[in-house]
Amino acid sequence: MKKLFTCLVIVLASMGAARAQIQAGNVMVGADLSRFNLSLDDGGAFNMLINPKAAWFIRDGLAIGGYLTVGLSTSKGAGSDLSYGVGGLARYYINDENLNNLIGRSRFFFEGNVGIEGDNPATGDNTNGLGLGIGPGWAYFISPNIGLEALLKYQGIVGFGSKPTSSNLTLGIGFQIFLPSSKIKSTIKQQ
Repeated sequence: MKKLFTCLVIVLASMGAARAQIQAGNVMVGADLSRFNLSLDDGGAFNMLINPKAAWFIRDGLAIGGYLTVGLSTSKGAGSDLSYGVGGLARYYINDENLNNLIGRSRFFFEGNVGIEGDNPATGDNTNGLGLGIGPGWAYFISPNIGLEALLKYQGIVGFGSKPTSSNLTLGIGFQIFLPSSKIKSTIKQQ
């Protein structure tokens, strides 16, 4: 309960911050959701991939951090497909005022990742090994510290299994919170 309270205090304290979202020293925490499907038909399927991530801005506009990927696809009588991944990511926000001002309070970015990933369907070929991903994205800041985003990303896996490579193109919708590191440190010290 104390950890939940600490997280809530951090989020609420950061909402009033006037600093730039992508400034050096800030932290980005959030997740993307893709491949979402909830069939309402008889014997329908469920399909979802969630991609939580956290990153630290090492300089203005450039963040490095980590990600976790968990995907599940299941339908009655067909078994379950499982996707997983863990690794490092880098995100670079484009600093071009003409491009970023097309839609107010928005930023374009590129994201890349490298990690250990797997794609294991209930039937058919599986691939487990080195996962690589890259793609463009767009973030719209609904407040100084909260961004809604869309990310079109190529994901590939090279490794072992019954199929040595696997690749797909996903469109993810995400929600990120940008926290000034000074607020996080002061909140933790108060606990």
